[in-house]
Amino acid sequence: MPTTRTATGRFTFADWKENPVTPEDTLPRLANATVTNSFSGGIEAEATTCDYAIAYLTGTTGTFSGMELVSGRVDGREGTFVLEERGRFEADGTVRCSFEVVPGSGTGELTGLRGTGGFTHRHGETETAYTFAYGLE
Repeated sequence: MPTTRTATGRFTFADWKENPVTPEDTLPRLANATVTNSFSGGIEAEATTCDYAIAYLTGTTGTFSGMELVSGRVDGREGTFVLEERGRFEADGTVRCSFEVVPGSGTGELTGLRGTGGFTHRHGETETAYTFAYGLE
């Protein structure tokens, strides 16, 4: 059984492009967002690729799910992997998200990577702290 390690760090939204799927004046409404993030700390990646499906329940609350392709390093090991993400955003500007490595998505020195993590982001922050518990099979 591989040892589980915990990595921490921060990420920033480098780019966010959101497109409505349903009319913007209806609720609930749907949107897609293409996002680029930059990670530092235990996960190092200059520019990830992320695609979210968003359900707005009100103008300021809702849920989202998405996939994020991370190309970089985890505690110095280089490769790529995919994170499956699920979260919610609240009227006070708080976003809570949990994520899990998609099984079999690790490449290079990250082949066999498994793990889970998450973050809480508050509106107005320029960086967001994350935690990631992982192991390599």
